Amino acid sequence: MRIDIITIFPEMFEGPFKHSIIKRAQLKGVVEINLINLRDYATDKHKRVDDYQYGGGSGMVMMVEPIANCIDDLKSKNEYDEIIYMSPDGELLNQKLSNHYSTLQSIMILCGHYKGIDERIREHYITKEISIGDYVLSGGELGAAVFTDSIVRLIPGVLNDETSALSDSFQDDLLSPPVYTRPYEFKGIKVPDILLSGNDKEINKWRTEKAVERTNERRPGLMDGSC
Repeated sequence: MRIDIITIFPEMFEGPFKHSIIKRAQLKGVVEINLINLRDYATDKHKRVDDYQYGGGSGMVMMVEPIANCIDDLKSKNEYDEIIYMSPDGELLNQKLSNHYSTLQSIMILCGHYKGIDERIREHYITKEISIGDYVLSGGELGAAVFTDSIVRLIPGVLNDETSALSDSFQDDLLSPPVYTRPYEFKGIKVPDILLSGNDKEINKWRTEKAVERTNERRPGLMDGSC
């Protein structure tokens, strides 16, 4: 899978993309992540990518020309299944969306900043807008990192145990059940005996019951489809 990320702060991705699962995925050649510095497409000597908004108001707006130049250049070299803009008013990211995007071959992600991007980019270039939550961040980089992590881990060959992702929270509209590891007893608190029984059928039954119980307690809307 190819993921091209347009940003004015490529260094912000060094931490999340150079460690753990995403690093291993890149080393395996399962995913190719390219960070494109939007300032390379600025047309003035100061590499400016923002300007005051028409009509007045506070906050700068990312200019149409550098973004259009960048997207056009990338599209001239590669084909993309989707051109995504990380935006607080986009579709809320969930597991079903991550599952879908993990099956694609190539996506482009645009990270906004300041007050946002010129609307003409959203209207004529962007094919999908995604939000990671109902709140505003300083820029789209953190959202893009979250989104990328959520899809890369689902790509076959990334996780050592590929069945692990299938039992994550939200995969079946349920939260994950409790999990335990050694020691069996800690400060008088023991691991549920069913997990040591060796009876896979009963263990799976227990896990399903606990998943339903936890979901009803913490996120009841998941089960009735209201959230």
